[in-house]
Amino acid sequence: MFAPFLSLAFYAALLFAASWLPLFDASPALIPNNSIFVRWDVFHFLHIASDRYAYEHEWAFLPGIAFILSVIPPGLPFACLTSLLAVGSYRTLYALSLHHLRSKELAKLASLLSLIPSSPVTLYFAPYNEPFFTYLSYRGMLCCAREQWTLAAFFFTLAGAFRSNGFFLGGFILWGLLVHPFLNGKMPTPKALLKSILLMASVVSPFVIYHLYTYSLFCSQKSSTPEWCHRTIPSIYSYTQSKYWNVGFLRYWTPSQLPNFVIAAPPICLIYAFSVHHLSKTPVFGQIASASKPGPHKSRKGEKGARVGQMEEEGQKPTAFSNPSITPHVIHALIFTSILLFASHTQIILRLAASMPVLYWAAAWLLLEHPFWGRLWVTWSVLWSMISVVLWAAFLPPA
Repeated sequence: MFAPFLSLAFYAALLFAASWLPLFDASPALIPNNSIFVRWDVFHFLHIASDRYAYEHEWAFLPGIAFILSVIPPGLPFACLTSLLAVGSYRTLYALSLHHLRSKELAKLASLLSLIPSSPVTLYFAPYNEPFFTYLSYRGMLCCAREQWTLAAFFFTLAGAFRSNGFFLGGFILWGLLVHPFLNGKMPTPKALLKSILLMASVVSPFVIYHLYTYSLFCSQKSSTPEWCHRTIPSIYSYTQSKYWNVGFLRYWTPSQLPNFVIAAPPICLIYAFSVHHLSKTPVFGQIASASKPGPHKSRKGEKGARVGQMEEEGQKPTAFSNPSITPHVIHALIFTSILLFASHTQIILRLAASMPVLYWAAAWLLLEHPFWGRLWVTWSVLWSMISVVLWAAFLPPA
């Protein structure tokens, strides 16, 4: 239990030491009561919190973090709140890992690996979306593992108020209520279908409400409407992301961005490698054919035994990392990572990968099954986490 506090103390001390470095950009000096945490997107979050959305480019950010900044008591250091969230994420990840990996040792290993994140400042201290999005994502995932679907939707809905890609989290609910039963030869009941629709409506509601509000604000006038109002899908979010941040399919794939792809390569390669390994070793999609065969009704325990038997017949030795319950996490990580790789600023995976438990399960898998590469991963994680703290303090990219 002391491990997360040791991690927090180490990175806090490193950040304090790095705060004496000269700033590459002097913009923080223009902010009253500026601190070491006022860097990059924090400028936008602080401005939205104080003056709401005053400029067009600010609509590229959802209101979650700005709302927190506007209601937090002035005397409470924001780092106290984010540090508490970090400890909560650590404990939740342990419970989630214990459920899926079925091993206290593996759950502890994965949780410990999460304490060397690739972006410690944005996950532990700064007023960024990441600590909230990561904690809420983990809590919703754990609720899904426990089949607490309504509570899961609640946490996923809150997560969606911080990041637009939060609506992808609804896939865990769809998997549990619809896909998993179907893969095991059971047609979803009308009740399950209706429940999944209602819960998904809740999960996507922050993104939908945000767009309905902006459309009514800018597009209800008969004249002088912005360009994006006349698009097939009138989205100010995608418009500002494209116009001000050059977000779009392969738009980031230019020679000048090669360094960002290089520094983002370790988590991307690890997630892809583990995902391929898991999907090749886990006969999840083969269950459709086997489950459709006539036979007596099988319990969940029987279904698990049948899957293990199928893997043994195919010459595959089942491991904790081939547990079919991990599959929705793998699919989510593949979709999320692919979007970041092909249609976003790829290096932000250094901040967002922490919200995907698959990253730390993959790191544990690498250490156990490929020790050389596992040690290399740990070495990179430690070195890059320290470098990122120094870069943040000096206001140097990447953010």
